[in-house]
Amino acid sequence: MKIRSVSPNYRKQAFEVRTWRKMFLFPFSKATPPPSTQNSVTQLEVDRELGQEAFTYTLACGNIGTVPIDQVLDYNQDPGYMRDLLLYKLTIEAQKQVEESKLSKREIIRLLGTSPAQFYRLLDSTNYRKTVDKVLLLLHVLDCEVDLVVKNKSA
Repeated sequence: MKIRSVSPNYRKQAFEVRTWRKMFLFPFSKATPPPSTQNSVTQLEVDRELGQEAFTYTLACGNIGTVPIDQVLDYNQDPGYMRDLLLYKLTIEAQKQVEESKLSKREIIRLLGTSPAQFYRLLDSTNYRKTVDKVLLLLHVLDCEVDLVVKNKSA
């Protein structure tokens, strides 16, 4: 996700990060080094060298910090980002299970009822166009049990 603009908001003690979809707040206290009223932001820009997927700021003391969009999305618990994170974790586990499985890849493909190209797309951790249910089906074919645990944040 690309950042369109970013600005400091000293009243809210946060950066206002605007993307094409939404505006997110990212607290100064989560940034390293953290800005403050005594050590304010003197320069702030969307980092073009990082493909507009991060912003860089300079503090009055001369310290420089960079915040990637992933950190902002994670802090704000963006549903799309959280889905992609879950998909990534499931894909990594599926890769491990395929390597440890006694089944041949050809047999796994047959049990999935899919093509070899689709099977390899399921194992590609950079492919986010696949669905969670297809990765869960792959894990089921590999004789894995997947439990989803929901916890309160305070616990």
